[in-house]
Amino acid sequence: MNVTAASASGAASLVQSVDWLAIAPPVTAAAVALAVLVADLFVPAERKPLLGYGAVAGLVAALALIVPLHEGDRSTFCLTAGSRACSYTADHFTLVIQALVLGGALLTALLSIGDTRKLPAGEFWFLLLSSAAGAALLPAARDLATLVIALEVASLPAFALVGIKRGDRRSSEAALKFFLSSVTATAVMLLGVSFVYAATGTLHLTELTGRLEHVDGQLSTLAGAGVALTLVGFAFKTAAAPFHFWVPDTYVGAPLPIAAYLSVVGKAVGFTGLILVTVIAFPAYADVWGPALAVLAALTMTLANVAALRQSATRARGAVRLLAWSSVAQAGYLLVPIAAAAYAGERTIGSTVAYALMYAVVNLGAFAVAALVARTRPGNRIDDYRGLYATRPLAALALAFFLLCLAGLPPGIIGLFAKVTVFSAAVDAGLGWLAVVMAVNVVVALYYYLRWTAILFRAPAPEDGSGDDAPAVRHHVPAPLTAAIVLTTAGGVVLSGAPQAVLRFAAVSLF
Repeated sequence: MNVTAASASGAASLVQSVDWLAIAPPVTAAAVALAVLVADLFVPAERKPLLGYGAVAGLVAALALIVPLHEGDRSTFCLTAGSRACSYTADHFTLVIQALVLGGALLTALLSIGDTRKLPAGEFWFLLLSSAAGAALLPAARDLATLVIALEVASLPAFALVGIKRGDRRSSEAALKFFLSSVTATAVMLLGVSFVYAATGTLHLTELTGRLEHVDGQLSTLAGAGVALTLVGFAFKTAAAPFHFWVPDTYVGAPLPIAAYLSVVGKAVGFTGLILVTVIAFPAYADVWGPALAVLAALTMTLANVAALRQSATRARGAVRLLAWSSVAQAGYLLVPIAAAAYAGERTIGSTVAYALMYAVVNLGAFAVAALVARTRPGNRIDDYRGLYATRPLAALALAFFLLCLAGLPPGIIGLFAKVTVFSAAVDAGLGWLAVVMAVNVVVALYYYLRWTAILFRAPAPEDGSGDDAPAVRHHVPAPLTAAIVLTTAGGVVLSGAPQAVLRFAAVSLF
C-alpha cells in the first residue's frame, strides 16, 4: 500500500498513489480487451483469427502478473495511511481466485479459437476479456460498491456473449432469460446494500464487521433486511435453488465455449462474492445466513441431481443440458463449506476454494471434449458419444476421467478428495444432516455420470442417415482445442497424483 506523506498538520492526505502491481492482473485483461476491439477495426477479415491469439496472449500475461504477488497482503485505494478499510486487497484468497478465473478464461479462449467463424470476432474477444477483467477484480474488492461493480462488469458482457449468435432464436432466448434473472438479482442486491449502508454508514467490508455488531436498535431490522437481500442477490448469481432455472436453457443456447465459461468463471464470481460478504462483512449475522445457506445447499444439490436423472440420452443438446444440471448440483456442494463457516469459522472456506479449483479443471475439460464432439455431431446428444472410444480413444478416455472426477470415483482421486474435504467441513461444523444429504446426492449422481461414461465404450450405433446430424466423419481438430483438452487432462491427472496442491487451501487461512 502506497500513500503519500501526511500533510504538515498531521492529517493524512486524501491523494494516494496506486499500487499498480497489485491491480495489474485485472487491468491487463481490461487493457487487452480495448486493444483487441480497436485492432478489429484495422485487421482484414482473413486475419481475424489473430485477434483470438492476441486475447490468449493477454490472458497469459494477466496470469503471469499474479506470480510477483504470491506473498499477498498488498492493499491500495485505502481511506487513510495504515487503514484496514481498503477497496482493493491482493491477499492469498484474491490471488487463488484470480488464477482460477483467468485460467478459466484462457481455456475458454482456446476453445473459442476456430469456433468463432460465424461470430463477430472483435466483439466476441472484447466481451470475453472484459468479463474476465471484472471476474479478476471481484475477489480483490473489499467494499460493497466495488464488489457490485466488479460483479456487473463480469456479468454484463456475459449476457451479450450468450446471445452473440446472430439469427439464432435459441441463443436470443437464452440471453434474455439470463439477462432478466441477473438484473433481478442485481436489483435485489443493490436494495440490500443500500439498507446495509443506511444502517451502518460504511461500505467497507472490514468496517461492516464491527458496525453490524453494534447497530442501533432502531436500525437493526433495516440492517437484517439488508443482509438478507444481499444474500438473496448472490443466491441468484451462484444459481442456488430456487434461483437456478435459468441455467439449463442459458447453457444450451449459448455458444459451447461460453457455456463452459459460465459454468466455471461465472460460478466462481458468484461464490467469491458470497464468501466475501458472509465471512468478512456479515459474521454478526452468522446465525441467520448459516442455516439459510445450509438449506439452500441441500435444496440445490437435490433438485439438480433429480433433474439430471431425467435427462434423455436422445434429446438434442442433452449432453450440454446434463452438464448444466451437473453444474447446479456442484454449486450445492460448494455452498456447504460456506454454510459451515457460520459455525466453525473462516477456516472452512478453504474447502470451497479447493473444490472450486478441482471443479474448474475437470468441468472445463468435459466441455472441451463436448466441443470436439460437436464439430461432427452438432446435436450433441448423449447418444452421440456412443462408441467415442472407437473413433477417438484419447478423447473418450479424457472425458471418462473428467466424469469420474465429477462423480468422485477413482481414478479421479482429486474429485474424491475434494468431496471428502467438503463433507468433513460439514461434519466438523456440526451439520451432520447436511453431510447425510450430500452423501445421498453423491450416490444419486453416480448414476448419470456412470451412464454417460459407459456410453463412451459401447459399440458405435449404425449410421442410417436420418436425424439432423451428418454421419460422424473424422475431421481435423484445431490445435487450440487439442491444447485445451491436453491442459485440462494434464491438470486433472497432476491434481489426482498430488491432491495436496489444492487441498492445502482447506487447512490454511486465506484472508
